[in-house]
Amino acid sequence: MSKIHSMTAFSRLESNCTWGQLTWEIRSVNHRYLEPSFKLHDMGRSCEPMLREHLRQQLSRGKVDCMLRITLGANEGAQLAINETQVNALLEAQRKIAAISDQSTPLSTASILGWPGVLEDQATDREAVNADVITTFKAAVNELRQSREREGAELQQMIDIRLDKLEQEVALVKQELPKLLQAQRQKLEDRLADIKAELDPNRLEQELVMAAQKADVDEEMDRLATHITEVRRVLHKGGACGRRLDFLMQELNREANTLSSKSVASITTQAAVEMKVLIEQMREQIQNIE
Repeated sequence: MSKIHSMTAFSRLESNCTWGQLTWEIRSVNHRYLEPSFKLHDMGRSCEPMLREHLRQQLSRGKVDCMLRITLGANEGAQLAINETQVNALLEAQRKIAAISDQSTPLSTASILGWPGVLEDQATDREAVNADVITTFKAAVNELRQSREREGAELQQMIDIRLDKLEQEVALVKQELPKLLQAQRQKLEDRLADIKAELDPNRLEQELVMAAQKADVDEEMDRLATHITEVRRVLHKGGACGRRLDFLMQELNREANTLSSKSVASITTQAAVEMKVLIEQMREQIQNIE
């Protein structure tokens, strides 16, 4: 049986490599679809397609922000090379700004050298960096999944508790329903007592039956019980079930609203209010389920 996962989680993983250090930070929040966003160090940009594909295989929904930091170590015998294309692009941009602005400040050598991609460490093995970036990313995503799973277990427990309470409200209404219908019929008969002689007995009985049908919520209670059973089944089956659970919350809320509109006694009115509160609480939690 699959487990449910929350879409809210965070993971952070550092890795000390032969060439330096890298750090992955991944945050995810609820979202209708899977929406990944990457902020990568220049040395990891070539890995982005593979990183996106791995994320797509591991997660179904959520807005996921992935940040990669890389610190190169002091390699013995390392030679720093200047990326002349990048420098020329910076200087050209500076000349264009100077032509349209009197307040432009020339770039200093330190500023140019500090610009991403200007300095290249020729001693750094790019293939080794890419391999470490991908390996550490997979580990960080796995940590994120475990965090989402733990949060999902807590959400499942909270929803189960509210489903229990919802079942209690349904059972209470079903138990009281025969007495409520009889009380409603007696109330109508008392009101019509003074004019019974003027009404056709068959017509009177028809009016009483129609009034009873309007107040009868037995079908709504049966549908509520059916929806609760389905919510439990989907919840405990697990997997990416957030959208289906959200739909079931809409169905539960529809039946609770019908109960409220048909209510003829304070006990059913209070039960309908309590049901809608419980359903809304579950719906809020379900918004975070993958």
